[in-house]
Amino acid sequence: MAQHWQEILPIDRYIVTANGLLHEYDRKVLTFLYQPLIGSTCFSLYMTLWAELEENRLWSESSTHHLLMNLLGRNLNEIYEARLKLEGIGLVKTYVKTEDEVRSFIYELHPPLSPDQFFLDGMLNIYLYRKIGKNHFSRLKRFFSEQQIPKGTGYQETTKAFQEVFMSATPGTIQYMQDNSEDLAADTDQHFIGRHDSSGVQIDIGTFDFDLLIAGLNESLVPNKALNHKVKEVISKLAFLYNIDAIQMKNIILSAVNEANEIDLEELRKAARDWYQFVNYDQLPTLIEHTQPAAHRVQTEEPKTKEEKLIHYLETTSPLQFLKDLSGGAEPSKSEIELIEEIMFNQKLLPGVLNVLMHFVMLKTDMKLTKGYTGTIASNWARLQIKTVKEAMEQAKKESQKTAKNKQATGKTSKQKPIRTEFLPEWFDEDPSKKAEPHKETTKDLEAKKREIEEMLKAFDD
Repeated sequence: MAQHWQEILPIDRYIVTANGLLHEYDRKVLTFLYQPLIGSTCFSLYMTLWAELEENRLWSESSTHHLLMNLLGRNLNEIYEARLKLEGIGLVKTYVKTEDEVRSFIYELHPPLSPDQFFLDGMLNIYLYRKIGKNHFSRLKRFFSEQQIPKGTGYQETTKAFQEVFMSATPGTIQYMQDNSEDLAADTDQHFIGRHDSSGVQIDIGTFDFDLLIAGLNESLVPNKALNHKVKEVISKLAFLYNIDAIQMKNIILSAVNEANEIDLEELRKAARDWYQFVNYDQLPTLIEHTQPAAHRVQTEEPKTKEEKLIHYLETTSPLQFLKDLSGGAEPSKSEIELIEEIMFNQKLLPGVLNVLMHFVMLKTDMKLTKGYTGTIASNWARLQIKTVKEAMEQAKKESQKTAKNKQATGKTSKQKPIRTEFLPEWFDEDPSKKAEPHKETTKDLEAKKREIEEMLKAFDD
């Protein structure tokens, strides 16, 4: 991001640690399963940090980010973006401390999911399938699978139990260890080296409207105790992945209840996937097909005013569809789709907020979705923790007014009134009652682009 310098500087120091031991087999998992999702820069950053760590087991020596820039051959902006991706996918946790105006970081590496966890994740495996295709996905499954022991072909287990091989400790030994139990534990401020399984990508359960879901479920069919924390985590992940609201999720849950009145998680995942593929012609989802979660929508009643209709549209339209609407129905370019997915993945902006961001950026940059400018605004809005369309619209209005004031302060105005080369919607104006009337454009191309936006906004007057 263009404002990465607010978060990190080349002179800032860092050390690397690990949440337990990393195994050699993790390299294969990262190479073949994670790299297609996070890209080569993220992969290189993780491997470089891991290499620094290997010199001293679980803690590396202190280094500067300038050294990291030289090792990777990347600028600090690219390293910062890669770090955010690693954080988002659950491979890195970052801790920062500021002391005497000097920042120092701890980068804690987390192991990747094991192959069985990854292929049964219900989210990362779906994105990988969509990314690399059926044939290569099947090849990777074979690569990370092994033939089971043929137990059912006449083999009988003869393994001895512990007590059959070893003698029990004497009463005196047991009493001695009880009296000196502190000798068994790790020293103060230390812990034993071990392996901690990765928790994978986490979706905040607060983004799903469980109150509405529970209100629609019959207690006799699905007891409230069946919706435990683990089940809620899976429901939240499936709702995010497949863009399922509480009403649709109710029917999916009912199809996954077993004889014990419990929710079978595997059946729940299968039912959610089958539902999505049925309504989307057997396709699997991408990030930019999601719409604003119900928990973060501000439009609760039937929209009446032009602004309310605009908010409703932005909340109920996916970023992919919004891009198409801005282009008059034309398919977005591959680079635009990758940019939007990257912002949703890294900055975790909600779909409705992202729609406002795209609208704001394109109106400011002659209908171009430029990576640098879009990334700068996205990073800023993420730090401001903007969650709703209304908040995004207010922030866009502030930034538009700030830009206008900066131009006046730098003397970039002339005696003649400048010709506007963009059409600003109503919610950018300082006075909500004042409409932004389009002025004559300087070229035919700009006039055509202006008319496209005008036609789209006219829909809100119906």
